[in-house]
Amino acid sequence: MIRDRRGASILLVLATAAPVSAADSERGRRVYERCSSCHVLDEKRNVFGPHLKGIIGRRAGSLPDYAYSHAMRAAGEAGLVWEAQALRDFLYSPKEKVPGTKMRFWGLWRSEIDDLMAYLKSLK
Repeated sequence: MIRDRRGASILLVLATAAPVSAADSERGRRVYERCSSCHVLDEKRNVFGPHLKGIIGRRAGSLPDYAYSHAMRAAGEAGLVWEAQALRDFLYSPKEKVPGTKMRFWGLWRSEIDDLMAYLKSLK
């Protein structure tokens, strides 16, 4: 039995709250717009950053026609492959995942990363 109004209010909020939604690829497209000044998705052309076409499953620092940082090349040589979790970790904190990366980006919120990953997967 609930003895005060505050407890009842908390239960009401919890009972009526919308469930956490699955990742949203449309929101992910909007998140990607922030990345598009440095990266392209739809062709194998590098701009300020390396292209992201086929990024899932690619070894880090492995495009032969892009000048990666020493840290990124070393990470790839050590076995870093851009599988879903590794990419999530990098997008959350690039400098923590690959110390010495030249990517000048602070990172994304976890919900933004999930949406971005849904968008990337929708492009296949």
